[in-house]
Formats: sequence, C-alpha cells, structure tokens
Amino acid sequence: MSLFQLFKSSLTSPKKMAAFRLIPIGKVMQYIFIYICIMSIISFVYFIQGISDQQESMEGLLEYFSQIQWLLYPFSFLFLFVLNTLFIFVRISIFAYIGSIILLIRKKKGEFRHIWRTALFASTIPMLLSIIFSILDVSNNYIQLVNYIVSLAILVLATKYYPLKR
Repeated sequence: MSLFQLFKSSLTSPKKMAAFRLIPIGKVMQYIFIYICIMSIISFVYFIQGISDQQESMEGLLEYFSQIQWLLYPFSFLFLFVLNTLFIFVRISIFAYIGSIILLIRKKKGEFRHIWRTALFASTIPMLLSIIFSILDVSNNYIQLVNYIVSLAILVLATKYYPLKR
C-alpha cells in the first residue's frame, strides 16, 4: 500500500485504520517521518522569520548572526527535527496507551504495537489541523484540546473493528 493510500484511508475510514495495525513497521516509519519533516520545515521557517525580526531590531545581533549563520541554521533544523520527533512519538505513545485501555474495556484483542500504529493513523486529521493552524499562526489551548479529542474519538472508532478476545 502506498503512503498516499495510507493517508487517504486514514482520513476517511476507521475500519481501515484498524486494519493498518498489520502494516510493516517500515511503512509506518516512512509515514510518520514525512509528517515530522513537514512539521520541522514549518517550524524552521518560523524560526528563520523570528531571527530576521530580531536582526532588524539589534545591530550587534546582525553582525553576530552573519558570522555564525552557516552553523546556526543546520543545527537549529536538526534540533527542531529531533524535538518534533520526540513530541510526536510521545503523543502517539500516550494515545496508544489510552487505546490499550479502551481495548481492554471493550474486550478486544490487540498488542501495544498494533494500537500504536492505529493511534498514529488516527492522529492524521489532528496532525493536519495542527499544520493548518500553525501556518495560519493560530495557537490556542482549546485548539490543542480539540485536536486531542478528535484523535481520541477516531481511536475509539477504530478500536471497534479490532477482533474480540476468545
């Protein structure tokens, strides 16, 4: 299954998200790292814009940045990439843990690695919303809460299609 098919199905079908638990981990990692790269690029653009705003207001800073610019940008992108990776993996792992509890309550069969993959694909719509909100420069705690609720709701819908325990 191609990454685009995974993306399209994760937008529309909780039933397919439950089936995605059987996708090889390599394909799952490709999917998540494409998202992480997009988020890192957006964060890096905002970082560069923030530096250019600061450079206009301080003369000494302009000279300092011109001297270390070749070092500052690659390390800042690497730092943003690692930080985004950490946050996204922790977020998906927390939702996977919650999904494990949901599976237990519903008496459905599934391992943590399976529900982790389902939680990743259930987070696609909230990830898109967070990208859109970051591009529009809208940040609010309520928006984050809505993103978490949407992820959880999609995860609950997807766990409905897991097999029952015997």
